[in-house]
Amino acid sequence: MSRRVLAALAAAAVGAALLTAGGAAADDGVRWLCRPGLADDPCRGGLATTDVANGGTVAGAPAGDKKIDCFYVYPTVSQELTPNASLKTTPQLVGIAEHQAARFSDVCDVYAPVYRQRTLTALLAGGLYSDAQRAAFTRIAYSDVLQAWKTYLSVHNKGRGVVLIGHSQGTGMLRRLMREEVDPDPSARAKLVSAILLGGNVVVRKGSDRGGDFQNIPLCRAENQTGCVLAWAAFGKTPPDNARFGRAPESSTDGSPAGPDYEAACTNPTSLGVDRPGTASTVLRSEPLVGLLGIAAKITYGGAPPSAATPWLIPADRYTVQCVHANGAHVLQVTPQGDARTLRASPTPDWGLHLLDVNIALGDLIRIVAAETAAYTS
Repeated sequence: MSRRVLAALAAAAVGAALLTAGGAAADDGVRWLCRPGLADDPCRGGLATTDVANGGTVAGAPAGDKKIDCFYVYPTVSQELTPNASLKTTPQLVGIAEHQAARFSDVCDVYAPVYRQRTLTALLAGGLYSDAQRAAFTRIAYSDVLQAWKTYLSVHNKGRGVVLIGHSQGTGMLRRLMREEVDPDPSARAKLVSAILLGGNVVVRKGSDRGGDFQNIPLCRAENQTGCVLAWAAFGKTPPDNARFGRAPESSTDGSPAGPDYEAACTNPTSLGVDRPGTASTVLRSEPLVGLLGIAAKITYGGAPPSAATPWLIPADRYTVQCVHANGAHVLQVTPQGDARTLRASPTPDWGLHLLDVNIALGDLIRIVAAETAAYTS
């Protein structure tokens, strides 16, 4: 056998090994935080849940193939000292994926790219940067998310439906992705089971379920509706004048909708058809968040958050949620029932209950995704 043939066979063997050992070649440089087959995937793991009020333990769905995928983009968590994060898998990334995305492994296979997000350092020092610099930081972050999305579609999707899940900066990334890559493309829309875009000011035309960020994709108004968007920002009190969420921007520099003809979207996860007060199905991770977000969580709860011996818990405290218009904002109002703990805005009043946007109704989101999956795959 010639050296040329041996070299070709060796190259083929190396390529096959790379693909088998996590898809490094096929993923074209994308670094995955979560992906099926990935070692130490924080978006998978035990789903056992302590129901604190009833003293029992609830098991998650049995392991096995899921019928759809989820594509998750995490919020601002990086504490690196540069304006844009590196592509390192830090404890902050692992922690937020466990708290927000891991529960969705009950109903979907979760993909989550590591991206060079704008860091907490850049956020806290925002006034030191020009508009052009801040826009540049965002372009870097978005380029990673876009590359990951295209790689997911070309390598991993295989014709499956997908739920897009974002929070805060992650929602900002997915709003743009959907405006540019999904909403205008019928074939991409056909793959969309739904999009869960929380704490990021998804915009609709006033009096309509679309016409803002998305011309073709409406808000979800039924649990078995597919190809639609769930969106809200949680507040425990009337949003202040300087609230960061719940209002459409007065102007825009990136082409997104702005002005008095638009408002922030809000979909009540307990009552999508006709919005009325409902008890949220709150599900929390038992381990505390690490870093600055862990400090913010203590502010929200006025002390240590609830914990349990299982990975997850359903707290004894119950909260009523409803979409309300208040002080020019459109938000998900969260009201404690009985002697439930009053949740505090964190880190400051303008943020509202931003840290709990996902978990305050995580049980509802899982139920909705399960119903959407049944409708989509039927």
